[in-house]
Amino acid sequence: MRVLILEDDPWIADLLKQIVLSLRPAARIDCQARVSDAISAWQREPAQLVIADWNLPDGSGTLLLQAVRSQDRQVALVMVTARADRDSVLEVRPLGISAFITKPFQVPKVLDCLRRLLPEDDEPAVAVVSDQDFSHHLAALPGEEIDLPLRDELCQQLREASEAPATLQQLDEHWQQDPAVQARLIAAANSSLYNSAGQPCISLADAVKRLGAATALNLIQGLALRPVASLQDADLKALAQELLETQLNLRQRVGDLAKACQLDPAPLQSAALLQGMGELAVLQQAQLWRNRALPLSDAQLQQALRQHSSELANRLKAHWRLPIPLRELIGACYGLAPGNTRREPILMRLASAELHSAESQEVQRLRRLAGLT
Repeated sequence: MRVLILEDDPWIADLLKQIVLSLRPAARIDCQARVSDAISAWQREPAQLVIADWNLPDGSGTLLLQAVRSQDRQVALVMVTARADRDSVLEVRPLGISAFITKPFQVPKVLDCLRRLLPEDDEPAVAVVSDQDFSHHLAALPGEEIDLPLRDELCQQLREASEAPATLQQLDEHWQQDPAVQARLIAAANSSLYNSAGQPCISLADAVKRLGAATALNLIQGLALRPVASLQDADLKALAQELLETQLNLRQRVGDLAKACQLDPAPLQSAALLQGMGELAVLQQAQLWRNRALPLSDAQLQQALRQHSSELANRLKAHWRLPIPLRELIGACYGLAPGNTRREPILMRLASAELHSAESQEVQRLRRLAGLT
């Protein structure tokens, strides 16, 4: 089964893709951002479901739906739009649109809508067999396939919320303490569609403010729809929990230091939660690898964590285009750049050093640089 999605917002397009795959795992999804490209994609190979945004940079999504209807009167069409007035609905009535998704939409309602429209899979998903070892797999992994797992508690909450609309408040503080959420929302907030002024967003609070609560919640819920949203194997979960405890301790300590220096703690706390993103990415890939029944010993996993964590973190930062100021804060956990005099990176390095050795000479020097002695 093939599904064609026309949406110029790559984050919303990915969310719609994850919704479809959660319902039909074997579906082939083609996401296009331009009307002309979507029409060409349809003409190359028709789809069994077409989802189109109404307003796009190069024209109206109705042009795609008209092209589809000129060849096929049966295929299901879904219009995504902020226009829900009667005149707009009447305007496209001749196209026989199957459903309207009104922005900002709620993931449970979209799930229910598409569940009714999607035809049944006619072919089971075929397992892919790899002749690579895990290390070579990580080295060859494209940036768009690198991701982070959700915390178990949050993943469970989100899956329960997939049956009914939820709010950020109902998710308690779990979403604010999850590295995958931090990375996804900050990356989206820095994309061109949400950052027209070109101002970097380097904290979760600013990301939610820029995206809006409804869009932020949709992107968070989309994370729980992935085939491997959280870790299942006990050893992987234990390693992730150990890493998360370190990140949360760093988040708490750097927040205290920032307040003592009368600085905004939010960017530093976001950097603290992203400090171990490379290791989490390796663990996510390890779970996917094992789910394909491929061998991965404890020794191979530890070697992969040592050799590839930094590399995957850098590729994630580049793929998500995380802003340079945030990358500098994350990098300061491991060492300060030569000649740095900014207090924020100094506090990141100080908090990290304190967690390893609270009375070391480096800690005393950093405290002096931060003006805390």
